[in-house]
Amino acid sequence: MASETQSPETPPNFWGHMPEEEYYVSQGVTNTKSYFETPNGKLFTQSFLPLDQKVKGSVYMTHGYGSDTGWLFQKICINYATWGYAVFAADLLGHGRSDGLRCYMGDMEKIAATSLSFFKHMRYSEPYKDLPAFLFGESMGGATTMLMYFQSEPNTWTGLIFSAPLFVIPEPMKPSKLRLFVYGLLFGWADTWAAMPDNKMVGKAIKDPEKLKIIASNPRRYTGKPRVGTMREIARVCQYIQDNFSRVTAPFLTVHGTSDGVTCPTSSQLLYEKASSEDKSLKLYEGMYHSLIQGEPDENANIVLKDMREWIDERVERYGSKKADD
Repeated sequence: MASETQSPETPPNFWGHMPEEEYYVSQGVTNTKSYFETPNGKLFTQSFLPLDQKVKGSVYMTHGYGSDTGWLFQKICINYATWGYAVFAADLLGHGRSDGLRCYMGDMEKIAATSLSFFKHMRYSEPYKDLPAFLFGESMGGATTMLMYFQSEPNTWTGLIFSAPLFVIPEPMKPSKLRLFVYGLLFGWADTWAAMPDNKMVGKAIKDPEKLKIIASNPRRYTGKPRVGTMREIARVCQYIQDNFSRVTAPFLTVHGTSDGVTCPTSSQLLYEKASSEDKSLKLYEGMYHSLIQGEPDENANIVLKDMREWIDERVERYGSKKADD
């Protein structure tokens, strides 16, 4: 567990030393942690429920590359729960406290299907099956969320929310075709090697220096070099998603900072242009970096959260009476 690797002065949580239950109550939510068994391994999962209000919908959240649901990503989950949503989040396979080789994304279809099995289990459970349900994905979690959407039956999801999704890899982050070719000659032996150049993504993602310190102190964050198979697969999946944007018919909101150095704002723009959805929204934030909620100064993060809240509340009003299986 994480505590074994932490030095005594490292707080056990991003907020410091306050006991977990006390912190969550102070935020107006209840938190439950558990493990969900799947054929591909165990997933670490969390739920965040509003303390003292009626649940009006459910949201299923996926974090980005190298991250997990147990550190600052929770801030997004907590915000949505305080707005009256039941929030469910899972560490992707190979991330955080879930099973799998650390940060190896060699088969993103399988990784997406594994999280989706948990999300659908909750989505169709008794309290939530007739309520509006939304998928949320941040960064590489946006690409994984899009794969989940493609793997789902029509009308499973009321809407989709993307925060700085990875659908287009910026030029400086692109894996060298030559390097991938050379490793490919090793017939898959090199697939799990942590041997690709590391472009120091965290510094390009976080604008607020204090928040950068907190994110960098996450004991479960992956800090090794990207694995060969991960970069190969991310490149493949980005191309696949770009080729299939027109299959997106669900209502969606996608948000991006114009100074994002990790995922191209083009990701959100192309989705907006090419998706078949009749109800689609794009928000671009001038000068903001990649991590819009955990990494920007509070005044910026609050602008993004306000836009997200208005969008999701409006969709619940608009589509809320529809049953999940209509």
